[in-house]
Amino acid sequence: MRYKKMYLLLLVYVLALALAGLMFDDPANILPGLWKIVTTQDVLITDYVEIAGPGAAFMNSALVTLISVGLLFLCKDPLNGFSITEMGLMSGFALFGKNFVNIWPIILGTWLYAKLQKEPFGKYTSVALLATALAPLVSFMGFGSPMSHPLGGLLMGMLIGMVLPPLSAYTYKVQNGMNLYNMGFACGLLAMMLVPILTALGNAPSSVLYWADGYNLPFGLALTALCLVLIVCGLFFSGRPPWAAWAGYRRLLTSSGRAPSDFLRMVGSGPTLINMGVNGLLSTGYILLVDGELNGPTIGGILTIIGFSAYGKHARNILPVMGGVLLGGLFMHYDVNAPALQLAALFGTTLAPFAGVFGWPAGVLAGFLHSAVVLQAGYVLGGVNLYNNGFSGGLIAIVLFPLITAIFRHRKPELTPRDLFEVFQEDKPAPMERDLPPDEREPEGEPFPAIQKEEDAAAPSRK
Repeated sequence: MRYKKMYLLLLVYVLALALAGLMFDDPANILPGLWKIVTTQDVLITDYVEIAGPGAAFMNSALVTLISVGLLFLCKDPLNGFSITEMGLMSGFALFGKNFVNIWPIILGTWLYAKLQKEPFGKYTSVALLATALAPLVSFMGFGSPMSHPLGGLLMGMLIGMVLPPLSAYTYKVQNGMNLYNMGFACGLLAMMLVPILTALGNAPSSVLYWADGYNLPFGLALTALCLVLIVCGLFFSGRPPWAAWAGYRRLLTSSGRAPSDFLRMVGSGPTLINMGVNGLLSTGYILLVDGELNGPTIGGILTIIGFSAYGKHARNILPVMGGVLLGGLFMHYDVNAPALQLAALFGTTLAPFAGVFGWPAGVLAGFLHSAVVLQAGYVLGGVNLYNNGFSGGLIAIVLFPLITAIFRHRKPELTPRDLFEVFQEDKPAPMERDLPPDEREPEGEPFPAIQKEEDAAAPSRK
């Protein structure tokens, strides 16, 4: 494998999560806390820090991440930038919704799907991990519903795991790479069918709110330390001179971020690590700026941004979206530090490609719309889709992308020809979009006309 050294770094990350659990809480509280996590129905928003303590929450995150790394290793799944994204997702959502028990039925279901297709499970490992967005349904059917039974949770998870591979492959094409949380949209569509059925049977899940506070200082220091370590490693320990790593990072900032944008394959490990650290500091700073709380869900959002910093997100395309969410909170009479809007600002960066492809005004518009849509889109799902922002982002992408393309480009929007599973299997170096021949570039990869005029005017001075 080209990036096989990544396994060692991921194991160091697992160890860091476990040590955080031991440092932030009395070790005697960890086992009882883990039991409470496993037996909770886990619908949104269930902050493990609040219900079980920070020690159990971070230990659960370490266990879920270790399981994820182990699956990638055993299945010989090619490592690439998206592998880092998966670890960010799994470790982040293991602080509120995923645990080391409720993810297994979904993984088993995807394994059965691979067997029915007579294909290696390694082709679907990434999908199996991402599909655990619906892990709360497993816990709900196993422990939390009026008709709960462990067998019900097992069967529900297997059903989810078997349905999502073909569904996510289709939704990937529909969204044209403009919604980075493709699986969130696919899971939302499936949940829109399952939740009404459960409701009709008198077994309806309902959202909850467990939200920890008072941890800003210790969690803020820990996140800052993590981000600084990533930046230092990117500058000085990536096998290239610091100036070259920084030049690579500046080059990375010119990417649109449209999926698939594998920064590890495009610019290498140094610039990618710098990007991860910078984005982590920006997202942590946003939560503190709006007087929010650093807890399980918000740290989960920050770790997700750090993970996607290897696959599409950078400062130039996430800040407009976060700004749009902030504007939405100010002008639509919401509190910008309300739990849902804190998460919307973090996870709403799933729409970062709008800023990268069409310019920062489109990013602000996407974030503004997301701040309203995400608050309503989750009602019908009963809190069972952990990637609710991905579902909202998919709805916005499907509407906004063809409108912008048709109105400002006078082009007929087309579905992307790329295949989802091929993206997961690629590990060879990839060129930046601007380095491709003109006939191989994405036709929508230009900014708004106004921004294009500004760039054309500045071109002579740059030359």
